[in-house]
Amino acid sequence: MEIEYNNLSALNWMWLVAVLAIIASMAVAWRRRALRTMIDANLLSKIAPEFSIWRPALRFVLILLAMIAVVAAMIDPRWGTESEEIKRRGADVMFVVDVSRSMLAEDATPNRLSRAKVFIDDALRQMAGDRVGLVDFAGVAAMRTPLTLNYGAFMTSVDDLRPKDAVRGGSMLGDAIRVAAESFSSDATAGRAIVILTDGEDMGSDPVAAAKEIFEKQGIRIVTVGIGDSRDGGRIPVENDGDRTWMVHDGQEVWSKMDANTLRDIAQSGGGLFVPAGTSQVDLGDILQRSFSDLERGEFETSTIQRSIPRFQWPAGFALILLVLECLIPDRKSVKKIARVAEANELLLQRGVS
Repeated sequence: MEIEYNNLSALNWMWLVAVLAIIASMAVAWRRRALRTMIDANLLSKIAPEFSIWRPALRFVLILLAMIAVVAAMIDPRWGTESEEIKRRGADVMFVVDVSRSMLAEDATPNRLSRAKVFIDDALRQMAGDRVGLVDFAGVAAMRTPLTLNYGAFMTSVDDLRPKDAVRGGSMLGDAIRVAAESFSSDATAGRAIVILTDGEDMGSDPVAAAKEIFEKQGIRIVTVGIGDSRDGGRIPVENDGDRTWMVHDGQEVWSKMDANTLRDIAQSGGGLFVPAGTSQVDLGDILQRSFSDLERGEFETSTIQRSIPRFQWPAGFALILLVLECLIPDRKSVKKIARVAEANELLLQRGVS
């Protein structure tokens, strides 16, 4: 039988138990020495017959054992397994990530694309049961991960995102919105949403019209997350034969700015929310959780998991028994019992004399 311990850090409380045990031992030893110094043991039994040096010590031993049992319960021991059936309920959320060269701008550290990955990771940590998918786009939009509950595989695809040159002359945000909308099942019962992470640059793909159309016809909500400086912008780094330089167009360095106006219009037309992250850190998970709180949750596949059975009740119950026993033990001997014993001894002595 394999035993698991889910909270071994609770063993640090054993240091307190050890310290108390040492203090108790020293107190008992000091008390015995003091009594031997002040009075003879036989005389003490006559003067104070109800006095006991071992009863308080026994009570403290029971308390220490109870504390050890409590610590044993705190480390959360588990053994044995039980099956539990879990029904997955959630919404469908498609993440759309801009992977154009402008996302390499470093106004959002370390760069805009890396910041987008962090935002997605934060959002995923607060999603429970929602299916997620991934679309990336530069000049052409492409499906990278269809809707799935496998968050590990999804994050692997997110981590693998790399910037690429646009073969059609720039970012095609409108096309990405349309590809993401087509990825949803038409007969799905779950609420649907698209989360776009981009600097907002677009090359004539009409993203506002695309957002309005899919929201009105399909009810798909759109959230835009703007990444990058909207005022000064940032330069786009390039590598030439191992040397790091900046992108140049017509003899001038290219400065890319986050287009907040376009992203705000997309969100408004898509019935969603514009998140102006800019160059700052935002808790995208919390924002999406509140924004999607009213989305209808559909029921996905049912899965069966094996769960280890908690057994903390056993040491906790043992600790309770020890504490009850400790309460039942008085510090002093029973005076009535001592009197009965004395009377019995005196009666035996009288019979012996007679």
